[in-house]
Amino acid sequence: MRCPVCECTNSRVLESRSNEDHSTIRRRRECVGCGRRFTTYETVERTPLMVIKKDKRREPFQRDKLLRGVLRAVEKRPIDLQTLEDLVDQVEREIRTEFDREVPSEQLGEKVIVRLREIDGVAYVRFASVYREFRDVETFAKELMSLLNSPSG
Repeated sequence: MRCPVCECTNSRVLESRSNEDHSTIRRRRECVGCGRRFTTYETVERTPLMVIKKDKRREPFQRDKLLRGVLRAVEKRPIDLQTLEDLVDQVEREIRTEFDREVPSEQLGEKVIVRLREIDGVAYVRFASVYREFRDVETFAKELMSLLNSPSG
């Protein structure tokens, strides 16, 4: 690892720590050349996951894009950011486990919808209406009735 101060390539590890989900290791290092300390992070290199869109185009999975979509659905709702980040983490973990290299956007959206329904009914309907492309009021009303008639609704 190259020192950010003197660019020496020789350093020693003083301390190593994993984050909560053990996906990243934080290492505190000391440069042998200049004695300065610096931090590095080590993560597993993942194979890129592609999302197959409805029109058959493929684009790389973007966690931040998924989070932005969920944030739009929960706008002005009493839901904290950590809950939403956990939702996106769960969905990403699940699709990476279930799908090797490509995931249909329909599957991705349905996984979000299931979790949003558990968190907030309004956010669920907002996300579902955009994602499932409700074309008319009747479709929207059916979805609302389904939500109202469900045990958790």
